[in-house]
Amino acid sequence: MNTVNLAGNYVDEKSARRRAIVATVLGNGFEWFDFMVYGFFAITIAKLFFPTGNDLTSLMLSVATFGVGFLVRPFGGILIGVYSDRAGRKAALSLTILLMCAGTAIIGLAPTYSQIGMAAPCLIVFARLLQGFSAGGEMGTATAFLTEHAPKGKKAYYSSWIQTSIGFAVLLGACFGTGITLGLSTADMESWGWRIPFLSGLLIGPIGFFIRRNLEETPVFLDAEKSKTPLADVLRDYPWQAFASFAMVVLWTVCIYVILFYMPTFSVKVLKLPQSASFIAAMVGGGVITVCSPFTGWYSDKVGRKWLLGGASAAMLVLAWPLFAMIVKAPSVATLCVFQAVFGVLIAIYTGPILAALSETFPTKVLSTGLSVAYNLAVMTFGGFASLILTWLISTTGTSMAPAFYVIFAAAFSLLGVLFGYRQPKEV
Repeated sequence: MNTVNLAGNYVDEKSARRRAIVATVLGNGFEWFDFMVYGFFAITIAKLFFPTGNDLTSLMLSVATFGVGFLVRPFGGILIGVYSDRAGRKAALSLTILLMCAGTAIIGLAPTYSQIGMAAPCLIVFARLLQGFSAGGEMGTATAFLTEHAPKGKKAYYSSWIQTSIGFAVLLGACFGTGITLGLSTADMESWGWRIPFLSGLLIGPIGFFIRRNLEETPVFLDAEKSKTPLADVLRDYPWQAFASFAMVVLWTVCIYVILFYMPTFSVKVLKLPQSASFIAAMVGGGVITVCSPFTGWYSDKVGRKWLLGGASAAMLVLAWPLFAMIVKAPSVATLCVFQAVFGVLIAIYTGPILAALSETFPTKVLSTGLSVAYNLAVMTFGGFASLILTWLISTTGTSMAPAFYVIFAAAFSLLGVLFGYRQPKEV
């Protein structure tokens, strides 16, 4: 089917939808890859940019800097979300990828502490702020863009590709980590090898920007009523929807930032496994999520969102303790892979339909802003400093099971949000 765009040209809707998926997956995957690869190499970055003479203190400074990016995410989410709801999804998505490119370039090219002193960690902090601002606006805008392009009855399938891109980013980052740690000596990795994933990620940025700049704006956005004050509208007219969305995002956030991003550090520092083992396991988790997310999104379009969201959160609530106990009592590549595979399936079941569910909570005129506010507040609160909090908890309490408590709390909180906050439409 063809439609006419604002320039008077005919547009093939199926082709436009395919380009929308490609542009979102490529750009979102690139942004997540650049944002999370810092966490994968936190131990090395700690030595090079935050030398204190104490490994624990250096690591905590490094993971705290990882968390700094989350402090500005709500601001990025609000400002870019408002920009998206007023100027359009395409313009906002193009802006986020440029900001992420800038932050990634600074990290990949930054001189170390031994070369320029205190200016080195300052550069890393500034780069993380740029990345955080960009990531804050990406999720809400990308979700609005894909769900508005989706045909009737395929909203979750389309939006699930965002989670697929996150899984692929984890897989790609783990592949880089595995190759670097196995192929380079420790000296070479600390000298230049750790920069490879950051500089490689920069190659994707310009391609993603070019594709996004040449997309068609979503027909739903073009036809919708525009709000002059989307943030005020969300706070005044949709506070309960924003809180329910916040509650549902908490578990997603903890799964991403604890189960996927923090585990390489946990595996090395707590389980005393080689870094290559943690990356191999992360490849398993990222691969499972990449493959399974579109299927769970497609399935939720057939049967509904609520029971998939509730079932996955309940399963994680029950299984978090035994799964963490397994890797703590018998740490190995095999147990880590089982851990990541099981959680990978559960994460895919929960996150496949979640963006469609969230998009059904707000009207088009405030969709990007509402999603960005709820999502980024949850990420900042429960995800950004998860690595720092867990590193401190494990050190002070002496128990390696601290991450399990964190996941259990998140699963319980989000389960309540699903059961009492989400109102599934009659037709999904």
